[in-house]
Amino acid sequence: MTDTDPKQSYAGWKKEVLDVYEAKAREPKVDGATPSGIEPDALYALDHGKPGEAPYLRGPYPTMYRGRLWTMRQYAGFGTAAATNQRFRYLLEQGQSGLSTAFDLPTQIGFDPDDPMAAGEVGKVGVSIASVGDVEQLFDAIPLDKVSTSMTINSTASILLALYVATAKRQGVEASRLSGTVQNDILKEYAARGTYRFAPSHSMRLVTDLFAYTAENLPRFNPISISGYHMREAGCTAVQEVGFTLGHGLAYVEAALQAGLDLDAFAGRLSFFFAAHNDLFEEIAKFRAARRLWARLIQERYDPKKASSCRLRFHTQTGGSTLTASQPDVNIVRVAMQALSAVLGGTQSLHTNAWDEALALPSESSARLALRTQQVLAYESGVARTIDPLGGCPYVEDLTDRIEAEARALIEKVDAMGGAVKAIELGFTQREIHRAAREAQDRIESGQQTVIGVNEFVADESPADPEFKLAAELEQQRQKDVDALRSRRDAARANTALDKVRQVAVGDGNLLPVFIEAVDADVCLGEICAALEEVFGTYRPTPVF
Repeated sequence: MTDTDPKQSYAGWKKEVLDVYEAKAREPKVDGATPSGIEPDALYALDHGKPGEAPYLRGPYPTMYRGRLWTMRQYAGFGTAAATNQRFRYLLEQGQSGLSTAFDLPTQIGFDPDDPMAAGEVGKVGVSIASVGDVEQLFDAIPLDKVSTSMTINSTASILLALYVATAKRQGVEASRLSGTVQNDILKEYAARGTYRFAPSHSMRLVTDLFAYTAENLPRFNPISISGYHMREAGCTAVQEVGFTLGHGLAYVEAALQAGLDLDAFAGRLSFFFAAHNDLFEEIAKFRAARRLWARLIQERYDPKKASSCRLRFHTQTGGSTLTASQPDVNIVRVAMQALSAVLGGTQSLHTNAWDEALALPSESSARLALRTQQVLAYESGVARTIDPLGGCPYVEDLTDRIEAEARALIEKVDAMGGAVKAIELGFTQREIHRAAREAQDRIESGQQTVIGVNEFVADESPADPEFKLAAELEQQRQKDVDALRSRRDAARANTALDKVRQVAVGDGNLLPVFIEAVDADVCLGEICAALEEVFGTYRPTPVF
């Protein structure tokens, strides 16, 4: 038997790597045998690389799900902090392993519930948050040193992180013990989603201030989740999702380096966020291609001293835009298939959409079923038994190579324009997403692309009535909450804190410490954003068609 014999190579890797890491696993080892008693290898096709080794095609960690399952992080948020807290605790009781917070549009853009700009949107697509008291309610009876929290927030990400740190302090939890992710990805807002407040240059400062603060004070917190999800939901292709997302990631790396940060101090904590859509094999290949391409780009363009600096870790959410209001029960099948692609592609955490999200916010029962979908995959399907089980499959490897090559070509095209920020300012990114979305819609309307219940196998049915509805008096209650807070706080302390925000914003100091000081003085999120607006102004983009 030679040194290149696959079985000998596997035996050596298993002894030197897999067994060592599995012995340290934080969760019980996955059952290695099939129901028939067949014990498969933990890894096949070793000539396609090994997990936990650059360029990480097979996965970012040596044992993958054999050592630790992906985090089941269901996205939730609606109405008041107290109502969302009840949903959080319900999902944790049902076996969810991490929190993911949805904020309403006023919170995302930086308006308090009593601002005229917030009218009609308070608590509608996420939880309404204005103050540290709200965040205390949001995480009531949830120990922040024991639960990992993701926050889907961008323009106001640094203020929400400040609120989270201040809340932990009131719980008696040191910031260094907090773990989670703050999305903090403003570029995709300009490209596809629209919840921005300030110009790109000022927004990028907020992003890198958060990078610097977490690197020094929150070593277990991911300072960004670079998101392809929203661009995919806006209509881009899988290739564009990889290309634009990694291009944005490079822009953040460049901005952080220009701000004086050391690559190895922050790169290992960068995280990514992708969608999972319906084409099973393309999605699996997309995840694998993104991981390998990112590692290669960081190695080629920079000089990382740590292997972890070029490791891509990502969260996945099943595709909201693929859900249909017609025959909504079919969405259960779509979500299960999409979740399977994410797991076979090696995701680190996963949100599965509820079947009724094309109609309204998820009901408690539909949210539970979405979580159960993940649990069936994890504990009944056997997908966690073998690492990268489709690695070496000719179709998957060919798709992986081609997606990587086309995504790299797109990144190089963006580079030639001056980088991701310039491509957005020129409208290139937006136009490409719009073009892809139009072409996809044309295929559906012409019947070239089948959507069950929409253009094929259509049923004559009445629209389903949403089970979950928000209280009509929600907005008025939130306005009263803010008024009460402002009347009882120390006004002088609050005004002093806001003056410090303005002073630091004019200079080049890190804004996170003054944000934390301000929210601890019961200054509201909207008041901080208004103070920043006095210095930064607001951003009005040129329309792109």
